[in-house]
Amino acid sequence: MTALKKNQTPADLAEEVREQVKDKKSYLGVIDRLNKASVDKHWEAYADIPWDDPDFAIDPDDPRWILGEVDQLGRTEWYRSQPPEVQARIGLWRVATAMKVGLQFENLLKRGLLNYAYWLPNGRPEFRYVYHETTEECHHGMMFQEFVNRTGLPVRGMPRALTAVAQVAPWIPLVSTELFFVFVLGGEDPIDYVQRKSLKGGHIKHPLEQAIMRIHIAEEARHISFARHYLKHRVPGLSRGRRRLIGVTGPLILGWMARIMLSPPGPMVRHFDIPKDVVREAYRDGVHLDEISDSVGKVRDLMHELGLITPVNRLLWKALGIWDEPKARRDRSLAARGAGPAKAAKAA
Repeated sequence: MTALKKNQTPADLAEEVREQVKDKKSYLGVIDRLNKASVDKHWEAYADIPWDDPDFAIDPDDPRWILGEVDQLGRTEWYRSQPPEVQARIGLWRVATAMKVGLQFENLLKRGLLNYAYWLPNGRPEFRYVYHETTEECHHGMMFQEFVNRTGLPVRGMPRALTAVAQVAPWIPLVSTELFFVFVLGGEDPIDYVQRKSLKGGHIKHPLEQAIMRIHIAEEARHISFARHYLKHRVPGLSRGRRRLIGVTGPLILGWMARIMLSPPGPMVRHFDIPKDVVREAYRDGVHLDEISDSVGKVRDLMHELGLITPVNRLLWKALGIWDEPKARRDRSLAARGAGPAKAAKAA
């Protein structure tokens, strides 16, 4: 097994092992490396975050909570015209709701992972990895809930009706483990996309949010890597019928999950009396819809690579607003038009 190299983060390792899984030996090697990474570098919610450090205290009026332009609401004239303390409280509500939705999704994910692990035969290497991931997700849930508790805000997370429907998710592995890991990527990829973009753009100002986000990104990189490699290993051997099931159900899950992760919470809209036209401007315009599509881009490229996108189900991707040409096809198109590597990379 390969250990972490000097100055290499778990996220770096997860990116490194994203090579094509061409055979069972390569797949098992990926699991070994991810298992080793989970041992070498992991975090605990109440040991690695200084919750009671005065610098980490949550003040609802702290201007560091004010939304940047990475959030569509932060770009609206209505939001910018509000007093700074109102802008800060709206920003904090957005962060707290995202964490509440995140811990609820990870609750479903953990139950599904354990249902999957329950039926694994002795000696299967996935068992150990699944328990590593479940342990890490438990600490994520504790981090998120502790943050929510310290805000004192009455955030609920997912709407009640959606919560009721979502209880089906932990049972998906009993029907199709491959479809379950599409669900996993449907929840993890959009939030990973937003968190990486926010950190890279310098939009996260508060040290507590930064600490939680950096831990989450590092460990989720392993979880995303495992799900991707599991699908690469398993999908090519599936029957035509099961591939069709994933091809049709996959975009439904991805479109649903991306909207949950990136849409504004109704209680926040009502609490701050945000006008309906402002909500429409922020979250139903072309820029926001492009953001939803971009947030599932890596999963869409993976499903294209695995031959799960057909001319028929592509219509479903388009109807759900999450379609774009896969990266490999975009690169070929640019090359055919004479675009250089730098231009192709920028377009991708």
